[in-house]
Amino acid sequence: AIRYLSKRRQERVRLIGDMLRQEGFDLVLLQEVWSERDYSDLKAKLGGCYPFSHYFRSGVIGSGLCVFSRFPILDTLLYQYSLNGYPYMLQHGDWFCGKSVGLVVLAWGSRPLCPCSCQLHAEYCREKDAYLPHRLVQAWELAQFIRHTSKAADVVLLGGDLNMHPEDVGIRLLRGWTGLRDAFAEAMRFEGCEDGCTLIPNNCFTVKTELLPFPLGIRIDYILYKAAPSFTVKCEELKTTTGTAPGMDIPFSDHEAVMATLHIRRQGQAADGNLGTAELTLVDVVTEARTEVGVGLRAAQRQRYSTGRMAVLALLLLLLQAAAALGTLVGLAAGQPFPKLSFSLLAFFAIGILLLATGLHLFHTIEVKMLQGTEEQLRMALRTLQEHP
Repeated sequence: AIRYLSKRRQERVRLIGDMLRQEGFDLVLLQEVWSERDYSDLKAKLGGCYPFSHYFRSGVIGSGLCVFSRFPILDTLLYQYSLNGYPYMLQHGDWFCGKSVGLVVLAWGSRPLCPCSCQLHAEYCREKDAYLPHRLVQAWELAQFIRHTSKAADVVLLGGDLNMHPEDVGIRLLRGWTGLRDAFAEAMRFEGCEDGCTLIPNNCFTVKTELLPFPLGIRIDYILYKAAPSFTVKCEELKTTTGTAPGMDIPFSDHEAVMATLHIRRQGQAADGNLGTAELTLVDVVTEARTEVGVGLRAAQRQRYSTGRMAVLALLLLLLQAAAALGTLVGLAAGQPFPKLSFSLLAFFAIGILLLATGLHLFHTIEVKMLQGTEEQLRMALRTLQEHP
């Protein structure tokens, strides 16, 4: 369906391929490449420039994540977040994507380079964000993933659509817990959309109503990085695309591309930062994140209770119908109390409600357990930060 619903998809894929060949990046991290056919077309087009590539598969329609590299790919790993929205929110579809983070290990220097491509759950309404707890769980799992997989790497890069504003608690939690630095904030030179915005109102593929509170647009796509103590990374230049592709009437995507030039250098001794201030700030961030996850947990518990009650009521209705039918068969009733057609339709309706409510109850039970687990992890992290300043 994505293949046919995306406007001028093939033309935009071709434009992206042409731009990547022209720019000649060392590494390309792409998101929302839902169609494997599009990935295959890009791979065929870019084979001479990027001899190594990988496509990450997950969910029903795919993660949409892929990597193109000039460096050999030694290994890959995909982690799918434990919470990905709701399957019954068909108009959003995040659950069907299986939102994930994809890690590739590249042969670079004496130790591996570990770039990650990722995407988090979209924010569909900032004023009443029903997905905030899920996105915070994803941000925490992403932070834990990076923290535990980057210990053997000289440099870690994270690029993708995080669907969070720079000041949001999720991005502050991710950066604070991992030590990742924002290329936009540290770039020596910048060229592109004002304030580094990557979702702008004058893009013909964006939903204009969602950007009404933000006349310049919003910055939700990032390049983040960190280095081992014996290395330094500096962002010499950061650029974004600024609307339509050169000589065309359409942009490459609904998001502006982010392009960074990073200077990586080995240094003689480990750098020593001011960790005390950072940890004090991180305590507040973890506390705020834990509070929001707790709000989501209570909402999930209410939904679990409601769906469980609905399932019980549907089961009671079926039992009453079975009792009435049994009474008619054994002759306890004078006659059929209901017309057969109405009786059968009511039975099918009750069965449908029972199956639906049971499925939703199971889903929300899993959601409750995942939120409880994340809340417990945040509580432990908070205690560790407070006890070991």
